[in-house]
Amino acid sequence: MGFYVCRCCVVCLVWQRICSNEGCKGILESCNKKRKKNMLWALFSTVLAILTVRCILKQNKDMSLGDLVEVIRSAKATYLLLGALASALFVWFESIALQAILRHTKCPHGGLQTLLYSASDIYFSGITPSATGGQPASAFFMMRNGISGGMATAVLILNLMMYTFSIVFLGIVSILLKPHAFLEFGIASKILIGIGFVGLTLLSVIFFILLKKEDLIFRPLSALITFLCNKRILKGKEHKLKRMAKIREDYARCSALISGRKRILFGAFFWNLVQRACQMTVPMLVYAALGGQAGKMLMVYAKQCLVTIGYNFIPVPGGMGVADYLMIDGFSSIMGEQLAFSVELISRGLMFYICVAASGVLTLVGYVWSGQRQKKQLVKSSS
Repeated sequence: MGFYVCRCCVVCLVWQRICSNEGCKGILESCNKKRKKNMLWALFSTVLAILTVRCILKQNKDMSLGDLVEVIRSAKATYLLLGALASALFVWFESIALQAILRHTKCPHGGLQTLLYSASDIYFSGITPSATGGQPASAFFMMRNGISGGMATAVLILNLMMYTFSIVFLGIVSILLKPHAFLEFGIASKILIGIGFVGLTLLSVIFFILLKKEDLIFRPLSALITFLCNKRILKGKEHKLKRMAKIREDYARCSALISGRKRILFGAFFWNLVQRACQMTVPMLVYAALGGQAGKMLMVYAKQCLVTIGYNFIPVPGGMGVADYLMIDGFSSIMGEQLAFSVELISRGLMFYICVAASGVLTLVGYVWSGQRQKKQLVKSSS
């Protein structure tokens, strides 16, 4: 399945919540078991990133790693710093979007807490295939902070719906502003972008339906629990079904609260739109830093919007390889192949590789900090 379909594996957190004997502690144990697996995916993603950069440099015989470093040194520092700031704001604005939703659910929504939810989502989405680790990681930290599994699932589905719709919206706006932006791509790129448009639009609708119809999530889970318990693969059927009923109740209550209020929906969409729009300015700013023409900057931005649609539906960690191909293909007709290679490599470095690495550091710090905080709370409650 596509990139965002697989992100619906946040529902797996509901399953872990149901089947764990000790609630959040059970989920923590499950996450600890997956630590080695996540480390392997991180290593795989790092190797894939290195190979991608090497392939791009080999494809352009006139550029070496030393040449790229020299290009960065000669670039206008102001625009590069603005590009780095836009990448950092990509992480921050997702936390603002989650905060805007959680504020209306009476759940913990402090700035540092939502920043951790955002960073963990971006980091694990970047290193796992089809971004399967992002939403569960974010949900894990939410539940560690006392947010119920049902609430966390509803909040993340709403945010994911608006995140997906904002990409489609920016793609439509880019075509309206610059109709030739799409036509200048190669045939393969046009196919990927077309599939992305259709797929992401359908997924936005699916996420909306899931938000309204919790039966589509919980009825299959109920049937699965019953089947596994009847086959004696799992134990404690009644206990698990009661736990699922509680999670479903929380989900339905949260869904009814947020989906029925236009202010919450608009706020979630607005901040997700700002987040995506901010990230897509990075190639435009890098192009300006390398001496690009001001009259072509809007076209660079429009093409990056379409590039994002094209690679977001591909089940590869971070769209590595696919995103690079689309960017080079799209930018070459604007600025020439040599400059397109430089803009692509620097832009991807800022808005993906460095962004994911920084999010990983934030996630690690947040994991330790939230763990110590949880231990202190347990000590206080037991004393």
